[in-house]
Amino acid sequence: MRRHLITLAASLGAIAALGACSEKASEQADANQAEAVQGKVAQIAAFDTSTSIKELMDSTVDPAADAIWDSVATVSDKNGVDRRQPRTEEEWKGLRRHAITLIEAMNLVMMKGRHAAPADTPRPPGELSSAQIDGLLSSDHETFVAFAQNMQNTTRLALTAIDKRDPAALFEAGSAIDSACESCHVTFWYPDGGDPRLQHLKKK
Repeated sequence: MRRHLITLAASLGAIAALGACSEKASEQADANQAEAVQGKVAQIAAFDTSTSIKELMDSTVDPAADAIWDSVATVSDKNGVDRRQPRTEEEWKGLRRHAITLIEAMNLVMMKGRHAAPADTPRPPGELSSAQIDGLLSSDHETFVAFAQNMQNTTRLALTAIDKRDPAALFEAGSAIDSACESCHVTFWYPDGGDPRLQHLKKK
């Protein structure tokens, strides 16, 4: 009887040990799986910033901003006066899409690691080289981000005007967006005021 009890105790001990080992192995497997998932998440979170700021401007920012600027205007020609403004529901919806695009484009523009433009990009008189602009953006990224966020804030004014179907407020918001653009340009792209289009800012 005693021998049977000893054997039973030994068996139970072995089972307990196996259970502990199995539990540790399971915990280790879970840890390995979690580490693998974290590694994949890190890879996914590594954003591709190879598209330059200029390319984003040309393809996304400028078309969206132009649509807002051109939406409300008074044009005089030989045929008379044309007062432009959104009139149909579809036109208002289209403008709203442009405003959302402009707001979200600023999130892309302000990401670190994005170059100003490809090195061989032609530049107008007074504009710094791509390398010089990159240097300014790198040394004062906080200011650049503040400009981009200001652009988002002014575009939200346009978004509010669009939602209220208010052409006058949309025109005012468009002017604020224009000022937000120029403030950034004269700080990082034309710091010496060399661009003829921006000479009026230098006089202020």
